[in-house]
Amino acid sequence: MNSRSTAERPYLSIGEVLGLLLEEFPDVTISKIRFLESQGLIVPERTASGYRKFYDDDVERLRFILREQRENFLPLRVIKDRLDTPPHGVGRTSTESDRESVVETVVEAAPAHPSTRSNKSAAVITDKTPKRPAPPDPSDSIGRPATYTRAEILQTSGLDEATLAELESFGLVTPRADGRSVGGQPLFDEHDLALAEVTRGFADAGLDVRHLKAWKIAAEREAGLFEQRVLPILRRRAPDSRSEANALLDDLTELGGRLRAILLARSLGSLRDPR
Repeated sequence: MNSRSTAERPYLSIGEVLGLLLEEFPDVTISKIRFLESQGLIVPERTASGYRKFYDDDVERLRFILREQRENFLPLRVIKDRLDTPPHGVGRTSTESDRESVVETVVEAAPAHPSTRSNKSAAVITDKTPKRPAPPDPSDSIGRPATYTRAEILQTSGLDEATLAELESFGLVTPRADGRSVGGQPLFDEHDLALAEVTRGFADAGLDVRHLKAWKIAAEREAGLFEQRVLPILRRRAPDSRSEANALLDDLTELGGRLRAILLARSLGSLRDPR
């Protein structure tokens, strides 16, 4: 089935799997494969160093998943049920029950504008509504961020008022955009607190707030680059688009962090003693 030589290792890397799938599924990406793994639809083995190992069965399972999404518009939970239900497994054909699940998922994920539906069609869809709510999307589990007053930021981080004001002037710390306040004091979120604590560490090491602006500019450019990759996924408006976009952002953030660490380590190599 695959194009690798039998004289080579008996498994495929994730990049090689992507190469096999692209001809039939031109929109598939490495992040999509990782996302399907995070949802439990595939479970590739790992090498001792943590790299994924894909065998022929894994590739066929991926083809089946991607086909069901493209041709039958089945949500991942239905596809997973079909994959995990013997004796049908990968070869089972779609059922009417599966297709009803699609209708339910589409209705939950993207309700139409009231003007585009008749009362009769709305009643039919109500009849299809599952008796129990579907499990929540993991991406919806993030709670509302904690808020802190200015006094709490100063007390917790150990910064003085002048340094916090300087952070605000550079746009590194910003009060909440919704304008909420307590006792006339603007509120800040957990990112502001974390940034204030990091600033205190840099100050102890002799770096001023003005030096931190370089990190802000670099982070904004990096975020803009990631946004270009994620927006097309969100615009698809598929039931799993948000989760897939979150998975891609996790991957990109991790890779960006690793890249920065590698480049910094290389740049500082001449300053370190050999270990």
